[in-house]
Amino acid sequence: MRKIFGRVKKRYVVVQRKHVRSLKRVGRHPAFTVPLITLSLMALFTVVVILGINGGSPQLRSSDVHVVIVNHDKKEQTIPTRAPTVGGVLKRAGITLNPGDVVEPTTDTEVVSDNFRINVYRAVPVTIVDGGRKTFAFSAASTARSIVKQAGIDVFPEDKLLLLPADNFLVEGSIGERVVIERATPVNLNLYGTQVSMRTLAKTVGGLLTERNIKMQPGDTVTPTQGVGIAPNMQIFLLRKGVKIETAEETIPMPVEVVEDSGLSFGTVVTRQQGSDGKKLITYQVDTIKGEKKVIQEVVTVQAVAQITARGKAVQIPSDKQAVMASAGISSSDYPYVDYIISHESGWCPTKLQGQIGYCPPYAPDSIPAGLGYGLGQATPGTKMASFGADWKTNAATQLRWATSYALGRYGSWGAAYNYWQAHHNW
Repeated sequence: MRKIFGRVKKRYVVVQRKHVRSLKRVGRHPAFTVPLITLSLMALFTVVVILGINGGSPQLRSSDVHVVIVNHDKKEQTIPTRAPTVGGVLKRAGITLNPGDVVEPTTDTEVVSDNFRINVYRAVPVTIVDGGRKTFAFSAASTARSIVKQAGIDVFPEDKLLLLPADNFLVEGSIGERVVIERATPVNLNLYGTQVSMRTLAKTVGGLLTERNIKMQPGDTVTPTQGVGIAPNMQIFLLRKGVKIETAEETIPMPVEVVEDSGLSFGTVVTRQQGSDGKKLITYQVDTIKGEKKVIQEVVTVQAVAQITARGKAVQIPSDKQAVMASAGISSSDYPYVDYIISHESGWCPTKLQGQIGYCPPYAPDSIPAGLGYGLGQATPGTKMASFGADWKTNAATQLRWATSYALGRYGSWGAAYNYWQAHHNW
């Protein structure tokens, strides 16, 4: 408060000097003197009150209404809403979802920030060709595996799926896109005494060995021979005589492909294709005399399927929040991280206690329980913020200065704090 009144005093001196001459002239006319002095005192009082409440910092427009940008049916619609989730926004806006439509992010995603982006992709006709069977469906999924899954058709990791346009309706009997499934054949491989079931697109035994990177070593035999064609559920033996063999199964982590999407809000993550882990069998040859073993084969028994994830990169932060972050000394490059964390922690409400949902109290509570989070960053206890300013209960900039200290002290940067929040949903 001492600094606040110091600034007020300086402003008052400047204003006073400007009006000295006017006051002297007006003093000769008593009828105008009293009203003028009264107005001057009222103006000074107003400045003191505003600075005392705000701490000289820009203020937030706290509200439980969020502005949401919805892209649907070839148009962009800006909607102010109190709906807590994406599904609620669409329902209140009268946007109906049809079978096969895709919404990004998902309908159960919470809406906690302004300028939040929602994309509705309308389903189109798709023909799924699975051998001699054709299935007609509607889908807006972006990959062949996602389309097939949406249509309720099971496929294996080794099955090959092609997404093709329908070039000739009369010949192909389909419109829109086609998904062609090439089914892998199930076989049983006895690998040095260990029985393994797998699926293959290979046409011969030798092709299977090449597909799985199985290299024949001296002393190895394969039955049937490599030129024999693959048949469903056939038994294949790969053996080595006169040595002790051990095997161990390991998991192959699914690969993750990340696509940056400027049509999604920063921090939004959606899965466009579900992935799955694979498996591999490691075979060791054991030297019983020396007690040593060496790897002789690593065979993938189940292929890993890549998970395709879209990550939003659109940043559109309201000006009042930018002003508060600037006042708190936060670098503009950190604005997206700060906005994401604060939006999820408190909805940018500096007077919110942990557990309060759906509104922003206009005043700080009379008492703040030590066990509950409080303020923009939900400091626990809220008194942690007291060392950053006496106005910590209500001043957004003061609270952000504490939050910056916390982010840097615990995580090293706002970006690292954001990454932790994404993984753990808290900070």
